[in-house]
Amino acid sequence: MVSAQVDEAKKSIAESNAIYFESFVKNDSSIFINSYAENACILAPNAPAACGREAFAKFFRSAYQDYGLRNGKFITTNVYGDGKEYVTEEGFWQSFNAKGELFDDGKFLVLWKKTKSGWKMFRDSFSSNHGFATK
Repeated sequence: MVSAQVDEAKKSIAESNAIYFESFVKNDSSIFINSYAENACILAPNAPAACGREAFAKFFRSAYQDYGLRNGKFITTNVYGDGKEYVTEEGFWQSFNAKGELFDDGKFLVLWKKTKSGWKMFRDSFSSNHGFATK
């Protein structure tokens, strides 16, 4: 039986995921940054952990300027946990360029933390389904 706390977490995750990529559509890093807890870390492949708001802003700029990320999609396949303080989301993601073309996709695990301002990403770990591309 799924608890009301897990249902609340799932609803919050779905709401956050629905607006996350709007930050790239609008080139508005605040939407991206506010998806994360203040003490969160982005654990991207082939890179050191990016922790804190300044690191999130730098990550956003790189994704937007260097990689051309303009939209995307999260597909949640499962949420694990009791919903009291943390839950883990598992799923797939897709990244789209300015022409709406899929240019990367992969899988993710996100540890969500219940904060004073709601459920926020605490550890965001992901990897591409494709080989490492060099520029």
